[in-house]
Amino acid sequence: MDWQLIAALIVLGSATGFAAGLLGIGGGMLLVPFLTILFTAQHFLLEHVVHMAIATSLATILFTSASSVRAHHRRGAVMWREVKILAPGIVIGALLGAQVASRLPTAWIALLFALFVGFSATQMVLDRKPKPHRELPKPVAIFGVGSVTGLASSLVGAGGGFISIPFLVWCNVSMHKAVATSAALGFPIALAGTIGYIIAGSAQPGLPSGSLGFVYLPALVAVAGASVMTAPLGARVAHALDTRPLKRVFALLLYLLAGYMLYKSYKTWG
Repeated sequence: MDWQLIAALIVLGSATGFAAGLLGIGGGMLLVPFLTILFTAQHFLLEHVVHMAIATSLATILFTSASSVRAHHRRGAVMWREVKILAPGIVIGALLGAQVASRLPTAWIALLFALFVGFSATQMVLDRKPKPHRELPKPVAIFGVGSVTGLASSLVGAGGGFISIPFLVWCNVSMHKAVATSAALGFPIALAGTIGYIIAGSAQPGLPSGSLGFVYLPALVAVAGASVMTAPLGARVAHALDTRPLKRVFALLLYLLAGYMLYKSYKTWG
């Protein structure tokens, strides 16, 4: 890798780590489009670039989530009971999602990512208020939500915040606790998804040197090293500020990134 690529990955890691701590999103929604751009510029095989971006994003979230959740835990904001109920479903869904994604062509993966990111951005903009009497459902239903979260997150390389945060807020969990709990959920999602993509990519031909399955290790080291430094800073800011205005600004960026992935999907089909 040249120094310009290393510098770009460090900047990307710093930004996604801060966003993960601030908004509880895991950083994958930023990582996947930008990693796709960088991998394409490195002339990786077109049929592998989106799969590699998703796999590397998930591997990075392992470190970002661990760094972010420590900061949230110190403030007592993580709902560990709910994490324990959601985690088994998340692991099952994430392992399944990686296998499904490995069998889908790049164009379909890019399209799915664009749709999920667009949905997440819309949820941020709408910022719907829950009914005051609503509360978290029974453990069986929470397990089901975990399975869906893990499956969708593994398909698009995100930490699950685009599902878990709206769900928790919908159940009258405060925004700060929802963000903190989502950060904790990012770890099992990332772990199961990363393992799945390593297995799925192990027999794929044409992967670049430095790959472990679909995970590109040089990018993982650079991005993760930077993100773990900035994730705690984002978490501190999240507890000091009202994050709702920031979410609207971030939603605009997500719409732009969704547009790029739609373009990538179209070009791949073309």
